Amino acid sequence: MSQNFSVTRELFDDVMVPNYSPGNKIPVKGLGSRVWDQDNREYIDFAGGIAVTSLGHSHPKLVETLQTQGAKIWHLSNVLANEPAIRLAKKLTDSTFAEKVFFSNSGGEANEAALKLARKYASVNFGEDKNEIIAFEQSFHGRTLFTVTVGGQPKYTEGFGPLPQGIKHVKFNDIDSLKNAISDKTCAVIVEPIQGEGGILSPEPGYLKDVKALCKKNNALLIYDEVQTGMGRTGKLYAYMNEGVEPDILTSAKGLGGGFPIGAMLTTNKVSECFHVGTHGSTYGGNPLGAAIAETVLDIVNTEEVLDGVIKKRELFISGINKINDEFKVFKEIRGMGLLIGLQVEDIYKGKAKQFVNAALDLGLMLLIAGPDVVRIAPSLIIPDKDIEEGLLLFKKAIEKVVTA
Repeated sequence: MSQNFSVTRELFDDVMVPNYSPGNKIPVKGLGSRVWDQDNREYIDFAGGIAVTSLGHSHPKLVETLQTQGAKIWHLSNVLANEPAIRLAKKLTDSTFAEKVFFSNSGGEANEAALKLARKYASVNFGEDKNEIIAFEQSFHGRTLFTVTVGGQPKYTEGFGPLPQGIKHVKFNDIDSLKNAISDKTCAVIVEPIQGEGGILSPEPGYLKDVKALCKKNNALLIYDEVQTGMGRTGKLYAYMNEGVEPDILTSAKGLGGGFPIGAMLTTNKVSECFHVGTHGSTYGGNPLGAAIAETVLDIVNTEEVLDGVIKKRELFISGINKINDEFKVFKEIRGMGLLIGLQVEDIYKGKAKQFVNAALDLGLMLLIAGPDVVRIAPSLIIPDKDIEEGLLLFKKAIEKVVTA
C-alpha cells in the first residue's frame, strides 16, 4: 500500500488517542545529544527522552548491537531461554545486591511485578492478611491500574475506580509519618531514592536507612523504584549505592535500554522463591534483541569513566545554571543528583515551569518539567561538554525571553 498522505503534527491529532499533547515539531533524526526535526532544524537534547537515552541518540555501539542481534534472533518467548537475557541478568546480579532478575517491557511493568512479588512473599511467609503497601505522596510508579494507585498523585487515578485496595500514602522525608502507618499488616514499602515526577526531591541524609530499619522491624520488604534514578543517572550504577542502603527488590527501566524498551526487577534468592513457575510472566520481557542492547548499555555505563563523568558534567551544569540564576533570579532551589537535575522556580513563576521549557524549545533546546514548578534536566550521561555549554547559552536566552515578556 503506497503512502498518499503527509506525516504531520495535525495527523497525530486525527489518528492518535488524545492522552498526549506533544509539541508541534516532529524529530526525525538524532545523533549524540543533537536532534533534527522534519524541517532539519537542530536541537540540543537536555531531556534524554525523560532520562531514557542514557547514551544519547544512535550510539554506534548500540546501533552495532541492534544490527548484529537483529540478524540473529529477535524473539523466542519465555518457553525457551536466550543467551542475551542470561548474560544481562548475570551482569546485573554481579553489579548489585541482587541474585535474581525478572525482565519486562517497561518500568511500570517492573513495578507491577515488584508489588505482586511483595504481596506473594508476604502471603506465603506470613499469611494473606499481610498485604498492605505503603508508598509516598507525590510518588510515581507507572500507569497500570495497580502502579498508578500506588503512585501518590491522585490526578492519575481520577475516573479509573474502583481502585486496588490495601495501599497507604505517607509524607516523603517524614519518618514519623511512616512510623504511624507501618504495621504488621504491611507487606512492602516502595520508594523512589529520588522522587522524579514529584519534583526531583532527594531524601534527607539517613532517611532511607530509617525507612529500611522500619521495614525490617515490621517484616516488610523495601522496594526501590529506580526506573529513573538507575543506570548511572546519579553517578552510581544505582542510586541506592550512594547511601549503601540495600533494598529487597529494585526496579529498573528507562536508561537500561538506552531508548530500547526493557525493564527489570532485581531481587534476592529468598524473595524470588515464591515466584514459582507460572506465577508471573511477560511475553516480550527479556527478548533477545532488547536484552542484547541493554547488555551493551550496561557494559558502557558501568565504568569508572562514565560514572565519574556524570559527576563532572553535573558540576558543569550547576556552575552554568548558577551564573544564569545570579542574573535572572528565577530558581529558588537546584535539586537532584548526577544528571537528574531539578530547578524549582521562584514563587513569582509558580506553575509556570512549562513556559521556560517551551521558550527553550523555540530556541532549539529540549528540556522537561517535573510538575508545574520544576524544570527538569536529564540528558545523556555522556553528553559532550560543548553541548552542555551551548545548551546553557540557549537556556539563558529562553529565561531572558520569559522574564522580559
